[in-house]
Amino acid sequence: MAVNLPVGTPAAAGPDAAKAAEPGTWLMHVPVPLFATVMGIGGLGLAWRRAHEVLGLPAAAGEAILALAALAFVAVAALYLTKAVKHPAAVRHEFDHPVRTNFFPAMSIGLMILAGGALPHAPAAAEVLWVAAVALHLGFALAIMGRWISRNLELHAFNPAWFIPVVGNVLAPLVGVKLGHVEVSWFFFSVGLVFWLALFPILLYRVIFHDMMPARLVPTLVIFLAPPAVGFLSWMQLNGGVLDAGARLLFFTALFTALLLVRLSGLFLKVPFAVSWWAFTFPSAAMAIAAIGYHQAVGGTVSAVMAGLFLAAATVIVAVVSGRTVKALIDDHLFVPE
Repeated sequence: MAVNLPVGTPAAAGPDAAKAAEPGTWLMHVPVPLFATVMGIGGLGLAWRRAHEVLGLPAAAGEAILALAALAFVAVAALYLTKAVKHPAAVRHEFDHPVRTNFFPAMSIGLMILAGGALPHAPAAAEVLWVAAVALHLGFALAIMGRWISRNLELHAFNPAWFIPVVGNVLAPLVGVKLGHVEVSWFFFSVGLVFWLALFPILLYRVIFHDMMPARLVPTLVIFLAPPAVGFLSWMQLNGGVLDAGARLLFFTALFTALLLVRLSGLFLKVPFAVSWWAFTFPSAAMAIAAIGYHQAVGGTVSAVMAGLFLAAATVIVAVVSGRTVKALIDDHLFVPE
C-alpha cells in the first residue's frame, strides 16, 4: 500500500511540524500504510498453505511465511503505537488525510489474515483475532465512509486505496465461516461486495478520464485486483465450495484484471521505489489463492499451470518488495519526511 503520498499537506502537523527536519524524529514518519507489509506477507503465506493442500507443495513454506507476517505485525504495531504516544498530532493528521486515512483498515485486514494463519494451530486464538479484526474494521469503515459523505473531497485524491475501508469487508468470511460465524460473515461480505460495485465505476472514471495519479500512487492500481479475487474466495466459502455462476463471475473478473495489470507492467516498472510498492503484494497473493481455489474446483493441466504461475509471480513480487524495503531501512530512506 501507498506511503509518502504527495497529496495534501505535509506528513507532520501541529506542534510536531517544527520538529520534522530535526535529527532523531524518524519515528514521526512511520506511516500507517506500513501495515500493508502484514497483508502482503500474510497473504503469500496463506497462498503457500493452500498450494500445499491442493498442489502438494511443502507445508513448511506457508507456515514459515505466516510466522514472518506475525512478526511483521508485532514490529509495525509497536512502531506505530510508539509514534501515537510520542507524536499524536502526526497520527491525527494521517487519520484526517484524504488518502492516508484509507490505510488505517490495513491494521484490521492484517489481523484477519493472521487469524487465518492461526486457525489450524490455535482455533481459540484465531477467534479472538477475527472478532477483534472485524469489530475494528467495521469501526474504520463507518468512520471513514461517514467522512466521505460529510466532507467535500477532491476527485484527484480518489484512488484504488479507497477500496480498503469498505471493500475490505469481503475478506471476513474466509475465517468467519470456518469459525461458525456464518451470518456475520454474510453481513461483511454483502457490505464489501455492494460498495465495490458502487466504487468501481467511480474509480475507473477517475483513472481513465482524469490526469494520471502521482507516481507513488500508481502502484495502487493493482488494488483493483483484490476485490474480485478475495470476493471469489469468500463466495466459495459461503456457498460450500460450489463453483456456481457467481463464483465464475468473480474469478474471471479477477483473471481479466490480472491480465490487464500485466499489460500495464511497463508503467509500474517506471515507478521509483517507495513503500507504495507494497500495493503489488496482497492483490498478487489473493489472485494466487483464487487461482489455486479455481484449480481445485475444475481440475486439469491448464488450471494447474495457471495456479503455479500466479503463485510464482506473487512469491517473486513479495520477495523483491521485501528486499527493497529492507535495503531502504538499512540506508535510512524508509522513514523520511515527504
